[in-house]
Amino acid sequence: MPTHPFLDLHPEVAAALEHGRPVVALESTIISHGMPWPQNAETALAVEAEVRAQGAVPATMAVIAGRLKAGLSRAEIESLGRTGQQAIKTSRRDLPFLVASGATGATTVAATMIVSALAGIKVFATGGIGGVHRGAATSFDVSADLQELARTEVAVVCAGPKSILDLGLTLEYLETHGVPVIGYGTDELPAFFTRDSGFGVDVRLDTPAEIARVMQAKQALGLGGGLLIANPIPAEFALPRQLIDSAIAQALVDATLRGVAGKALTPFLLDRVNALTGGLSLSANIALVLNNARLAANVARALAEGGRPD
Repeated sequence: MPTHPFLDLHPEVAAALEHGRPVVALESTIISHGMPWPQNAETALAVEAEVRAQGAVPATMAVIAGRLKAGLSRAEIESLGRTGQQAIKTSRRDLPFLVASGATGATTVAATMIVSALAGIKVFATGGIGGVHRGAATSFDVSADLQELARTEVAVVCAGPKSILDLGLTLEYLETHGVPVIGYGTDELPAFFTRDSGFGVDVRLDTPAEIARVMQAKQALGLGGGLLIANPIPAEFALPRQLIDSAIAQALVDATLRGVAGKALTPFLLDRVNALTGGLSLSANIALVLNNARLAANVARALAEGGRPD
């Protein structure tokens, strides 16, 4: 079982890894920066419950008092939820500072992938990944999530890149860095709150076992890096594309007027979109995260079973 001097495994996670049982990594910025209290902690606990219901073990990641944590207690999840956006939003560049200073932070997609790889966890469920921001041609604002997908061998299950991003450029970046984009049961890239984006995926796969076999083949070829599994939001929770596009356009204007940029931009935009949609986007966000956890658990199970046919 993998060990690292800065890594603590929750006992449930450690036991699962030791016995080859399926484990699903979960991020913690969705708790601190993705939703308001108390929905954030409630959703995190519900996502963990969904992973367990599908026969896998959840491992929510964070940095607590300078220690990398693979698996959190209920108290730690609720503490992050109450701290909210005052928690340090932790990506790759931040990890050395938090470890050295004994600080606490919530892990982004990139940092969660790093902790997952250290722990030996191959499957990770999140809401949506970061990517190339709109206007990146002048701002150069590109999420570290994309580079992490190119370098760290973890499969990320999401509902596509966040709708606030430039989806076309995000796909171009992933292609350039050799990151496969799999559509689960879809030929079209989902766009977080909506099931369609106007962009295609690299390949459509319809079962968790097919995805597990691709993961095994990629590792056997020594290609390195991760892969993206794009799982559309359930149809009953999807929002009209026109509604979301209008809300995002207004949120971007608001961000510019207020000078919001950098780490603060994504949480600000998601909060504004939620307000502009009358709370509909928060309900959709919760539904898609649960849906992704469900798929990730089944992919992890298939991987643990050797990718045998469903």
